[in-house]
Amino acid sequence: MKDIFFCPEESNFYSNCLENFVLRNCKNYESIVEFGSGDGSPVINSLLRNNFDGVIQGFELNTSAWKVANSTIDEYNLTNKYIIHNSSLFNSSQPDAEYLVANPPYLPAPDNDIYMPLLFGGVDGATVTNDLLSLGYENVLVLISSFSNPTSTLNLAKENGYCVQNFMVLPLQFGYYSSDPKVKNHIEELRKNNMAFYSGDYYFLAGVLFNKCQDSVVDLSNQLAQVMTSL
Repeated sequence: MKDIFFCPEESNFYSNCLENFVLRNCKNYESIVEFGSGDGSPVINSLLRNNFDGVIQGFELNTSAWKVANSTIDEYNLTNKYIIHNSSLFNSSQPDAEYLVANPPYLPAPDNDIYMPLLFGGVDGATVTNDLLSLGYENVLVLISSFSNPTSTLNLAKENGYCVQNFMVLPLQFGYYSSDPKVKNHIEELRKNNMAFYSGDYYFLAGVLFNKCQDSVVDLSNQLAQVMTSL
C-alpha cells in the first residue's frame, strides 16, 4: 500500500532492517510474507545483496506499483524468490510464513482525504500496523513512526504475545505528505494526548522485529518505548 512513494531514506532504512533482522537470520528455504510491496525496490535491493534461498510473497494493491515491481523482478531474474500479488494481504488466504514484513502506511489524519490516500494509517496512524500484529505470524518486522501512537502498537503487541527482539531507529524530517496541513494539524492534536511524539520537524522511524515471547530470550519493549516517546 505504500506503493511507489517511499522516500529514498525510508526505503533504504527498510532494506537495512530487512537484511539485518530477517534475511541474514533466515534458515534455508524459509518463507516470508510482505504487506504493501510497492515498487519492490527495498526487497529487490536486499535480495541482490544477500543469499536467500526462500521465497518472499508480496501483496500490493496499487496496480501501477505492482507492474513496476514485476518488471524489475524479471530484469534481475528474481522470479523464483520474489512473487508479488496484486491484492491485499488482509483479503487473501494469508499464506503460511516464518516472517511477516512491512513498511505499512502510518500517516494519521481524521480521514483519508489527504495528498496521498494510500499512506493513510487510520485516525492515529497505527491502525494498519496494529492489524498486521493481529494476524498471528511468529515473527513480524514493521516500521513504526513516533507520531503514529507507538504506545498503542507496543501495548497491542504485548497483548498478542509478542516481544521486541531487536530494533533500530532513524530520525526523519517531516516530508511532503506528513507536512500536509490536515495531517500536521492532526498530529499536533495527537501530541496533546500523548499519542504522537516529535521535536520540531523531526520524528523517529523505528524498524522493529517482534517475535512470539516464548521463543525470545530478550524483550526490548521498554527500551523501544523510551526511545519512541522521548521527543
